[in-house]
Amino acid sequence: MIETEKVPSPADAGRLSAGVFRAAGPKIRALAARWKPGNGSPVFTEAGRYTSRGWTEWTQGFQFGGALLCHEATGEPWFLDYGRSRTVDLMAPHVSHTGVHDHGFNNISTYGNLLRMIREGRIGEDPGERRFCELALKVSGAVQAARWTDLPGDLGYIASFNGHHSLFADTIRSLRVLAAAHRLGHVLMGERDRKISLLRRLLQHAETTARYNVYFGEGRDIWDVRGRVAHESVFNLNDGSYRCPSSQQGYSPFTTWTRGLAWILLGYAEELEFLRELDDAEISALELPYFPGKEAVLRRFEETARAVADFYIENTPPDGVPYWDTGAPGLHLLGAWKDRAADPWSDHEPVDSSAAAIAAQGLLRLGAHLSAAGAGTDGGRYTRAGLGTAATIMTAPYLSEDPGHEGLLLHSIYHRPNGWDYVPPGRKVPCGESCMWGDYHLLELALYIRRHAEGSPPPFFFTL
Repeated sequence: MIETEKVPSPADAGRLSAGVFRAAGPKIRALAARWKPGNGSPVFTEAGRYTSRGWTEWTQGFQFGGALLCHEATGEPWFLDYGRSRTVDLMAPHVSHTGVHDHGFNNISTYGNLLRMIREGRIGEDPGERRFCELALKVSGAVQAARWTDLPGDLGYIASFNGHHSLFADTIRSLRVLAAAHRLGHVLMGERDRKISLLRRLLQHAETTARYNVYFGEGRDIWDVRGRVAHESVFNLNDGSYRCPSSQQGYSPFTTWTRGLAWILLGYAEELEFLRELDDAEISALELPYFPGKEAVLRRFEETARAVADFYIENTPPDGVPYWDTGAPGLHLLGAWKDRAADPWSDHEPVDSSAAAIAAQGLLRLGAHLSAAGAGTDGGRYTRAGLGTAATIMTAPYLSEDPGHEGLLLHSIYHRPNGWDYVPPGRKVPCGESCMWGDYHLLELALYIRRHAEGSPPPFFFTL
């Protein structure tokens, strides 16, 4: 279980976050100098060097978005110039990509960060650049929302790249691009010029995910443990009926792949921040039977985020770094693994530091939201868990300060079932390597903590 009492202060965590950006800068520059766009998107490292892995091009936005975050933290112009130019030159295909559920990853990390920094006054105001980013986010939100599967009961979801029968847990964080496009006044235009609300589809997808990908301990099946997450839900497209849980990257449909849980945790926490800004009338006008108004939405999102946060805290070692799946078959060989710090060099099962980076930000955002809403006791617990996790991964052996290693956050996992992750010579399981989403989310986490330590408002994706 994650330690929630003896944790660093926000000021101490803020000092650690500065070290993250010091380590990140040279790595971003080195990869930019070596990487050729024709090689595809960098995905994860092998023996310390980034390599690509053809599945979908879902990591390119993290490569350029990380540079933008580094500029925001350090003020060095090179990072802004690089992130801005690469966004303009290479990200347009991601805006119009109809075959993936990853728009919120690629396009919020690039166009979204640029627009947010313009609106916050962190980079110079250029009306042309602002309108360029706004248009990209509007189109991206609509294209993402068009990848849609209708279900009975006014439910539905953005289908994963596996097909329209497939709902991934990951996609909850891609809802950010629907929220951004809605905030910019955009809609999806359908047949016969039907205007389709992006906010409505956001709420439909979130409710469907909560019903089918998240468990609440209500006896849905014999493995219904509150807060457990199924990576994938499978539906019958003939009648829209739910068929079964599944998993692409976890050990099984009935265990919890921890990065999938982390996406759920951070996704709902950020959407709570966004929804808090909306008027009740804007939600009630959507006429969703399960969300008659704003309070119903907030209760449901809070219920879901709390459940997965509690499960994460209870099923993760005290230092906040989880093993890659809570049901991984070799965990029993580790003994009382929940009671001692995670072992990234274990011969039995790998940890996933990228899940920790994602979940830590989710815990911090959920904690802040609940504290602001008057639930200070629970909010404080989540905040402390997030700070403790962040402190772990912002230091060795997780933070890479080796200039010869292109990765920033060590000991991450991509696809354990497929065996894609690099196993160093003499080791039995993957370890010591990085991934593009882990590096990026460590930077997002460090920026959030830096702002908190300074007493500044946190970065919100919807500051548009």
